[in-house]
Amino acid sequence: MAINVNTVYQTVLMILNKEQRGYMTPTEFNKVATQVQLEIFEKYFDDLNQQLRIPQADTDYADRQENIDEKIAIFKTFGNPTYVSTGTLNYFSLPTVDAYGETVDFYRLGTVVYKNTNQIQRLDRSEFYYVDRSRLTKPTEINPIYLYENNKLFIKPTSIASNVSVDYIRKPKNVVWGFTPGGLGQYVFTETASTNFELHESEQSEVVLKILLYSGIIIRDPQVVQTAAALVQADETNKKS
Repeated sequence: MAINVNTVYQTVLMILNKEQRGYMTPTEFNKVATQVQLEIFEKYFDDLNQQLRIPQADTDYADRQENIDEKIAIFKTFGNPTYVSTGTLNYFSLPTVDAYGETVDFYRLGTVVYKNTNQIQRLDRSEFYYVDRSRLTKPTEINPIYLYENNKLFIKPTSIASNVSVDYIRKPKNVVWGFTPGGLGQYVFTETASTNFELHESEQSEVVLKILLYSGIIIRDPQVVQTAAALVQADETNKKS
């Protein structure tokens, strides 16, 4: 379940107003909220890497890893890259629209498959060219290889020019608190013009706290910054314990 953008914005405004610490406009909120969401999203992968370094004998290992996987799952998707031939260079560009017709902002590459059956092996640059030049290991359509550089897929053999699909992780969509101007010049929330946070609902407290941290910077109030920073640190400590 997504985190409601209006709930978060109203909570932030309520706290700022209660503490008489100023105001955050919808435009400021949207920019900060999008940045906060991206920071929390990217932290999922840091947390996952940390979990992978913990000995698997740890009794809580599976639960913690499953929890992180669940948070990342909403951002997993798949699609078909586009074949590009410039005459001197042949490659596949990453999809900008996934298989569900959604415009996506690519984040991390997963599995690359040919004809939905043959997984294409990823190699680094030196391995890629060595394997391609060797008579013994030269790639075939049954055992293809690819090099991933500059957001492009270079696939061997070059006879593969279609029927390639990729699993990948997209970035979260920009957060938008949509509004229309009211008769008194106030901002009136418009749900149809809004985009909720895509983070796991368990992140709502951290989202609010981090936005308050940024809001303190925007309104240049060191007390708000210090208080929000302390609350964020306490919230992160509680999650790890």
